[in-house]
Amino acid sequence: MGEIKPLHTLAVDIGGSGIKVMVLDEQGNPLTERDRVETPAIPTPDAVLHAIQGLTAGKTFDRVSVGFPGVVRKGITETAVNLHPDWVGFDLAAILAQQLGKPVRVANDADIQGLGAISGDGVELVLTLGTGIGSAMFLNGKLIPNLELGHHPFRKGETYEQQLGRAALDMIGKKRWNRRLERAVDLLERIFNYDHLYLGGGNTKRIDFVLPPNVKITPNVTGLLGGIALWQD
Repeated sequence: MGEIKPLHTLAVDIGGSGIKVMVLDEQGNPLTERDRVETPAIPTPDAVLHAIQGLTAGKTFDRVSVGFPGVVRKGITETAVNLHPDWVGFDLAAILAQQLGKPVRVANDADIQGLGAISGDGVELVLTLGTGIGSAMFLNGKLIPNLELGHHPFRKGETYEQQLGRAALDMIGKKRWNRRLERAVDLLERIFNYDHLYLGGGNTKRIDFVLPPNVKITPNVTGLLGGIALWQD
């Protein structure tokens, strides 16, 4: 009998400011560098898919995992506040599979970040701090789907995303943004009584206050490494 060929997974992370890819082995270890391009200025499905195809050039892989910044059900993107209205109801899994000729699975980007970060023990909350605010919650390693904390009221009649997203950071500056984030961490602990909170996304590098012992910053690459979990079934 011939030797079974190991499966390689192309992990894709679609963000409001950047699109990243990396090829992973069956254990979720990187086989390539993390490649990145800027998210198109008008991030329609066609423009983003074209960018993904460009990033795959020269890479060999057997299947694809995609992290998407919005609600995803059965491969269809239902919300995309920080991208483009054309994403609402878009069958990303089927169309990307057709373009790349490989099977594709899609999940919310914060869910994937969490799958790459969590311990699998107790109540674990994930918050991604980027163009927008992503969130995911896990109980003993099991995902509680479609938690969209970013669009919930936080303070002064505004949502977490309006108060802590990149536009707010640019407008109010790092000092005030950190005060808001510190308040959010405290509030979320009182609401969810989580065992651990994981903070991910590009704006974690702006954090300058001492985090509680049960709060941890996860590296950006976790949003790609967690993609392997979509195929572990």
